[in-house]
Amino acid sequence: MFLKTLSVKNFRNYEELTLTMDRNVNIFLGPNAQGKTNLLEAIYVLALTKSHRTFQDKELIGWHKDTAQITGEIDKKYGTCTLDLSFTVKGKKAKINSLEQKKLSLFVGGLNVVMFAPEDLEIVKGSPGVRRRFLDMEIGQVYPSYLYDLSQYQKTLQQRNNLLKSSSPHAVNIAMLEVWDEQLAQYGVKIMKKRQNFINKLQEWAKQIHSGITNGAEVLRVEYTPSFSFAEDAQEAVLLEQFMVKLTKIRDQELRRGATLLGPHRDDMRFYINDKEVHTYGSQGQQRTTALSLKLAEIELIHEEVGEYPLLLLDDVLSELDEFRQTQLIRTFQNKVQTFITTTSLESVHLDRLNDSSVFYVQSGNVTSGS
Repeated sequence: MFLKTLSVKNFRNYEELTLTMDRNVNIFLGPNAQGKTNLLEAIYVLALTKSHRTFQDKELIGWHKDTAQITGEIDKKYGTCTLDLSFTVKGKKAKINSLEQKKLSLFVGGLNVVMFAPEDLEIVKGSPGVRRRFLDMEIGQVYPSYLYDLSQYQKTLQQRNNLLKSSSPHAVNIAMLEVWDEQLAQYGVKIMKKRQNFINKLQEWAKQIHSGITNGAEVLRVEYTPSFSFAEDAQEAVLLEQFMVKLTKIRDQELRRGATLLGPHRDDMRFYINDKEVHTYGSQGQQRTTALSLKLAEIELIHEEVGEYPLLLLDDVLSELDEFRQTQLIRTFQNKVQTFITTTSLESVHLDRLNDSSVFYVQSGNVTSGS
């Protein structure tokens, strides 16, 4: 798939802008704090309806403005479609070919992207919450129904926690708690199965790519670590029963602490190189290579599942990679993945290794094209 045109209005520091994109490589060049990352963010938000930089949609709306809009014309193997996403302080509206979508989950998947930024190293060495967000964003755009299950799970989790906190442990309405238990388990099981399936596929691609980058010297393993262990081939009904039994066993503990202690909101994933955990024992170079392998694996996994390559967004990341890793990255997307790169200097980009690219100069929210 390719992004033919991108239009933004009152988005971040852009009042109004329309760009026609190169089908191969697009480089946004300019000093820091001029709006380069905002352009990549606009593409990311158009794909996932959420930003990778903030949880507050109102931050996407230009200063002293009431609404923001992102529109993209997407060229896919089955034809062209127009995606339109608008934001107000009250919420957002999503349209496909001018038809408003009742659920955002029906909009997500119209455009697939993989974002790679320096902060993605946190996926490897950061907190479990960072890794869960990574899983949710990536699984959601491949399997949009996952977003619905996740939304319902989060609502149930909030209601259940409210009940646990509402009164003393001995005064909690157990009948109501059991109702929330059942809903939590129903949606939780769906999420866990999808996460396990996604990580298994990601592991296969990441292992192969990592071996190539390290010339076979390192074997990368990606593991799903749910809040309680279960057999990978377990049927949903069996897993649901396990979930309910586990909740019953820890009920007294949850009542004392006033919080839900079991479920996908406590999941994590771990990375191992030659059977040693990368988070604890990996060098910075190994952590960077692991993050790179994950992102390159995402590209192939999305292509395998969707049938088309996603867009690749590289936010000031090439300067962070040594020459060897940069070469591996360029080889992966060259001539097959539409790529968007932000950089403060072309010296950090091996232009001699790019067959075709278009350069856009960014200055104070103004964009001009060059050669």
